Amino acid sequence: MKIVTIVGARPQFIKCAPVSRELRQEHQEILVHTGQHYDPAMSDIFFKDLNIPRPDYNLGVGSGLHGKQTGKILAKVEEVLLKERPNLVLVYGDTNSTLGGALAAAKLHIPVAHVEAGMRSFDRTMPEEINRLVTDHVSELLFCSTETAVKNLGSEGITKGVHLVGDVMVDALVLNKEVALKKSSILETLGLAEKKYYTLTIHRPGNTDNRQNLSAIIQAVSKTGMPVVFPVHPRTRKYLKEYGLLKILPENICLIDPLGYLDMIRLMASSKKILTDSGGMQKEAYMLGIPCITLRENTEWVETLYDNWNILTGSDSKKIWYALIKSIHVKHQRDFYPTGAAKKIRDVINQGG
Repeated sequence: MKIVTIVGARPQFIKCAPVSRELRQEHQEILVHTGQHYDPAMSDIFFKDLNIPRPDYNLGVGSGLHGKQTGKILAKVEEVLLKERPNLVLVYGDTNSTLGGALAAAKLHIPVAHVEAGMRSFDRTMPEEINRLVTDHVSELLFCSTETAVKNLGSEGITKGVHLVGDVMVDALVLNKEVALKKSSILETLGLAEKKYYTLTIHRPGNTDNRQNLSAIIQAVSKTGMPVVFPVHPRTRKYLKEYGLLKILPENICLIDPLGYLDMIRLMASSKKILTDSGGMQKEAYMLGIPCITLRENTEWVETLYDNWNILTGSDSKKIWYALIKSIHVKHQRDFYPTGAAKKIRDVINQGG
């Protein structure tokens, strides 16, 4: 079977690594990188760290407004699909690359498989939520990470082609965690001690495009008295500069360039807590056993909220500060995210869905 896999952003590179490894044992995979994340620190290094085959196509769409970017992805993916004529198109997650790839395939009557189907934040002001909804409704194979995702699809009338397979990011983490802990020297490079710092990431428009929200987050973490390591997304750096916040950052906040996968896993695994508005990092934090503070009002990964492993604060300074000082005493986590998702995906595809 010929399968076209479409990726374009950091989380998708991580998710596709274990699945590609399985699919290529029995099928021909054509890897298409849309270029949605085009900065080498957000793209090239992940292919190296995760041993992902080099893309067969790099569409170079770059950044832009959501409609323009999605339209460019749709048009360019359509050209690839007309040339390759695959049996299946595989998309991941909830980015504009996910939506553009799924729409291009659906309009050409090529079956779409969606990895991480059924995730819902129930907040339609988030572009990602629109991408998830539309992609699920044009997909024929829906690979769900959790039982909650299956229930979400059922409530929307989607029951055919739904498969509970688990989470491919768990597979990636299992494959790479020990390698990261042994090979990465990021703590030594930054002069950090285990559990003596926090890790912070911010990239969602609700936080970056709002000066008040971004300022409130910075203000909250400035009070910790501990180093806060802040790998800065290029888009976030742009807004920090535009708002004049770069010049007045507190001394305890250490801005660094985006990290590769192995360095990021080491940084997260050794943190006291993680503050993020990323969906993937909430999940990675849970799997690493690190308490997470989510800088959003909602989450699609509701399982991480059990036992206060993940606390939703939005951009409210007081809530963030309370979450920072709150202790977590739970000794054991619930096994919400079992391994083996990539093999299950391969098996479903082998059986024709």
